[in-house]
Formats: sequence, C-alpha cells, structure tokens
Amino acid sequence: MQQDYQDHIATLLKRYEYLMQMLAGAEGILLHSGIDRTYYQDDQDTPFRAFGHFNHWLPVNRPNQVLLVRPGRRPVYFQVIPEDYWNEQAVNTASWWAESFDIVQLGRPEQIKAELDQLQGLVFLGEPECFAAFLGIKPDLINPQSCLDYLDYHRAYKQPYEVTQLRTANQLALVGHQAAASCFLDGGSEYDIHLAYLQACQVLEHETPYTNIVAVNEKAAILHYQNKRRYANSEQHLDNQVLLLDAGCRVNAYCSDITRTTCSAHVHPIFKQLLTGMEHLQQQIIALIRPGLPFSELHHIALELVGQLLIDNDIIKCGLEEAMDAQLPAVFLPHGLGHLLGIQVHDVGGWLINPDGKQQTPPEHLPYLRNTRTLEESMVCTIEPGIYFIPLLLDKVISDTKGALLNQHLITELLPLGGIRIEDNIHVTSNGVTNLTRGN
Repeated sequence: MQQDYQDHIATLLKRYEYLMQMLAGAEGILLHSGIDRTYYQDDQDTPFRAFGHFNHWLPVNRPNQVLLVRPGRRPVYFQVIPEDYWNEQAVNTASWWAESFDIVQLGRPEQIKAELDQLQGLVFLGEPECFAAFLGIKPDLINPQSCLDYLDYHRAYKQPYEVTQLRTANQLALVGHQAAASCFLDGGSEYDIHLAYLQACQVLEHETPYTNIVAVNEKAAILHYQNKRRYANSEQHLDNQVLLLDAGCRVNAYCSDITRTTCSAHVHPIFKQLLTGMEHLQQQIIALIRPGLPFSELHHIALELVGQLLIDNDIIKCGLEEAMDAQLPAVFLPHGLGHLLGIQVHDVGGWLINPDGKQQTPPEHLPYLRNTRTLEESMVCTIEPGIYFIPLLLDKVISDTKGALLNQHLITELLPLGGIRIEDNIHVTSNGVTNLTRGN
C-alpha cells in the first residue's frame, strides 16, 4: 500500500503545482483540516470531520492541522498537538504515510505563522478564514473558487491507493450488513440492528461515514430515516417484515455506502417479487456501465427498468411508454440513481463537466440528481435503484387523473412494507466496471 500511497501523493503534487502556475506568483498552498465546534450555548463538542481536500492528502481526522504544499518540495505537515490533559491529543503517525511528509510538531495553531514568515503569496484552502487572515493571506487567495473547482473536478478520478481504501471500507461494511440482517430476522428492533452493525464493524457511531439508516417496515419509505425504534417488551415488538439498511464504513478517510433490503419469509408475495426483481435490475444497470456513458442516461434507463418491473407486478396498469410519459416510475424512484463516492459519501464535483467550474445541472424534472457527469475510467460512484411506497407522493398521483393508471388496492397492501433499495459501490475501468461491494 505504501507505494500506491506515494504514487497518490505524487499525483496530488502535480495537480497542486499546476494550480500554483495558474495562480501566478503563488509560492505554496495551505490546507487547513478545520476547527472543532460546540453546540449552541453549550460546552460539548460536535463530532469533527476534516476538510475533504485535506484528507485527500492525509488520513488524519483532527482539527487545526495544516498542510503546506510547495512546488518541488516535500509537503510539510504542521501537526498541532495541544498540551491538554482533558482529551487524548496524540496523532497516530503511521510510517506508510508519514514518510511522504516533513512533519513539524507544534503546540498551538498560532505558531504556524512563524513557520511561514519567509513565504509570500500563499493560497489558503479550508476554514476558518479568520485564521487565514491572521496568517496574512490576501483575501483573494482564501478559498479561490477556481482552485476549489479544479480540485473538486479531479477528486472524481481515483488512484489505486484510493480504490484500495474504498474496497476495504466495503469489505468491512458487509460484515456489519450480515450481522444486521441476522438481527432483523431474529426479531431485533431498529436499535438492536443498529448496535449489531456497529459491533460487527467494531466502530463507534460517530466514526461511520453517515448516520445509519435502519428502517423496518413502513419506515423504509423515508429515504433518510434517522430514528432507531426501541422496544422494551414483547408486546411492543414489531412484526419484522422488511429491513432497509443503508450503512457504510470509513477507512483512512474513504467511505463505503451500501444498502441492502432484507425481507422475512412471510412478507407479501408481490413485495418478495419486487425485491428479487430489483436485485436483478440493479445488476443489469451495473453491467451497462462503460466509459463515455452519461450518468443521466443511466438514470433514465433505471427509470424504464423500474417502470417495467412495476408493470410486470400489476402496480402500474399501462404500457411503459405511457408510464414514462406520465412520469410514474419517478413516483416510486424519487431520488437519483447514485452519486460520486470517495472521501465524502456524496463526493464533490458531481455536476462539474470541466475543471474550470462549468456545471451540468440536473434537468428540471430530475432536480435530485447528484451526478450529471459522463462516466470515465477511474471514477467511483454508487448505483442504488429503489422502489418505495411513499404516501406523500402516491396521494398526489391518486388524487390526479393519473391515479387510474395505478393499482390502488395493491399499493394499499404494500404501503406498510415501505420500500426497497439495493446499493453497490462501482469503480469504472477502461472497459467496464469493478464492483467494489461484491468483489467482482
């Protein structure tokens, strides 16, 4: 892994050197990891997450860390370790990454100013901007949009080191998914299932890339369901029929994002057929991926496949062309097919079509698309089609003339089961894909 990491750093150095040439006269770029914060009118810290472009260089999730990048020089990592007996402050400086940097240990972030006195025209990326002003950085060189656009655009292309971290994060998360599914089938509550996932992955909740979505039965129709229902006794116990679990892990700052839907043996037979069809459909979509395919086109294909699955199961009562014209599949799949994945779960640059900041925004009828880019070799994205029975959306259609195109009786039977989502993490290769989730 060390050689792949060194190659990754060499690639980043070339990108940053290009940026400094573009910003004529810049002697270096400073990246700040971010600051810790407390809740409003409280002394308790909120969970910290480092600035993504800082983590692109260093797998260190600590506030007030600073990296200096200069042309033709080893990057300098100003490792700020406060003198503090309230909290552990040590940084795990593993040799596989530390050997790529000159490391300067400091007790306070303000001491960095003395280390930079001889440098002029520094660019600052990150927060807080008041710290950049304290360092004497010119306002137009604090988070210049041209730099952020360039870096955001190129984050979509993953180096072998990054793909290895993403693959490992997938492998770890799958252990949790298996434990969570077993807990569900044994009758566990959403809270029990959540704890089973964390225990299997050996992680704390704040260490996961995002809040686990642990949705049993009707809650699976809430796309970002955030609660974890608990049951104190058997009388309160749910009749577990469907589990939608959307959960990932983080490895050296890189995220996995996996969704699996599990159903009990006694679930409604049509729902079981939908789940089987969705599992097949999702793999069909992945098999179509190749360099040069616009992601928005792939989303359109997904809507057609979802529409046909609903027609085949008598939920939509018309032909595919009429269903698409009426935008009925989007009622059951009201989110994008996927998004870029990397250091952030919804990684940056999903709308950028060039490094100069030009964007391709989603079409008006698909405002929720997080990715409008054309897929290219070395990109990593999620593929996560779904079918949901969401009362808020269905009621609007049923009250309209389009309601006659839906099997309202069957939909009423399926409403208590929430929905289905299947999500894998996909690495685009020169001639197709590698599925980082399924190892193929």
